[in-house]
Amino acid sequence: MQCQKVSFRYRPERPWVIEKFQHTFRPGITLVKGASGCGKSTLLRLLAGFLEPQQGSVLTPLGLAPVDTHFQRCALAFVFQQLNLLPRATVMRNLELAASLAELPSTRIAANSAHWLRVLGLDACAERLPESLSGGQQQRAAIARALVREPLVLLLDEPTSGLDDLNTRVIVRALQAFATPPPETEPPLPAPRICVISSHDARLEPIADEILDFNRFLPLERHLEALV
Repeated sequence: MQCQKVSFRYRPERPWVIEKFQHTFRPGITLVKGASGCGKSTLLRLLAGFLEPQQGSVLTPLGLAPVDTHFQRCALAFVFQQLNLLPRATVMRNLELAASLAELPSTRIAANSAHWLRVLGLDACAERLPESLSGGQQQRAAIARALVREPLVLLLDEPTSGLDDLNTRVIVRALQAFATPPPETEPPLPAPRICVISSHDARLEPIADEILDFNRFLPLERHLEALV
């Protein structure tokens, strides 16, 4: 996934949040770290096509711009900080709806749902509503809902924020299984698989194939302001 001299700001009179950013995100896990306000979440939204750059371009693995409907529906999964689980649907139904929107067949949806609920330790929670889950369970359910779609591009915004070490380890194992699954994985996953994580959490650094320190893309003054 390629960013070619991407610049973005939220208002014309404001400074650039991202300016002339150039990078190729390769298959595997890329960890984007940096101080609050450095543009990590904005970058994820640009990669997802939820925002459009004012300058430059973003190109997905399908050769399309990320605003393309097919890419967003069938090849992308995004885990927001707010999680956004459907409150009146069970965990299983949340997964089924997400996979159906990605146009997966029903047999594949069932296999994927069972697989990721098991990997993320949510088997016993499949028929529960999100409000009855702990914070860690909700976080894992949101990640399961993303993985069940079989995305080519998985974007996660602070996926382990506020979680204890046990919940973090479960999520880490799931992300590793998604990014580099063994050949015998059932159900098998498509390739390439690009996973980009925006996070302050140093516990995620060991699983990263690449670490992108976003502070270095800030002008000096903004870098220092973000650290205050």
